[in-house]
Amino acid sequence: MKVLGVIPARYGSTRLPGKALVDICGQTMIQRVYQRAARASCLDGLIVATDDERILNEVRRFGGSAVMTSVHHRTGTDRIAEAVSKMDADIVVNVQGDEPLLDPRCIDQVVAPLIEDPTLPMSTLRTPLTNPEDVQDPNFVKVVVDKNEYALYFSRYPIPYARSAELAAPHYLHIGLYAYRRDFLLTYASLPSTPLERSEALEQLRALEHGYRIKVPLTEWDSISVDTPEDLERVRRLVEQLEG
Repeated sequence: MKVLGVIPARYGSTRLPGKALVDICGQTMIQRVYQRAARASCLDGLIVATDDERILNEVRRFGGSAVMTSVHHRTGTDRIAEAVSKMDADIVVNVQGDEPLLDPRCIDQVVAPLIEDPTLPMSTLRTPLTNPEDVQDPNFVKVVVDKNEYALYFSRYPIPYARSAELAAPHYLHIGLYAYRRDFLLTYASLPSTPLERSEALEQLRALEHGYRIKVPLTEWDSISVDTPEDLERVRRLVEQLEG
């Protein structure tokens, strides 16, 4: 079974333009993401799918593989679908291009359910969310699952609601790392957008609204998405501590 990792990386970003190429203690963001993802034991290949020659050239500079894709894609999923449409792979992993501290063991964890269950179309990850401020923050996407770890819903709202402190169920942060069967990925990218997806601005809801299952196993390894200049400075401080 061939597992291919794909890192979608566009140059445009509303809050942090060109963030794939920002410097993080001597290396670009995309280089750090690529080199960490490459350490996952399950991957048979790893590529960057980009819409910009500057990113393409940077990836090739540090010895990585990259392909050009359309500038018109709405989502990273659409970009990945184009990149793998003519490639040989059984499972495709969507590795977010703005998580330079990603633990490669997360990639192995997100792929495992698809290897174990050949009927499963896609999987992602969750981790406990305990900070009350993060629970209320719409930038921290929450997920609730059933007893078999299949997603019931994803939301920016602090789900589940607790009627009393004594009955409060735990909150889980959704980690935006996905594994798909290649054929399902191509189908998924072609599905029409759905009301909940548009309301929450969460594309994984499209899969749930169309009736597909998403496995969401628990992981102990969290990550940090770099979306703002403040996120970038936080990551730089962490990298300095880790590598200093």
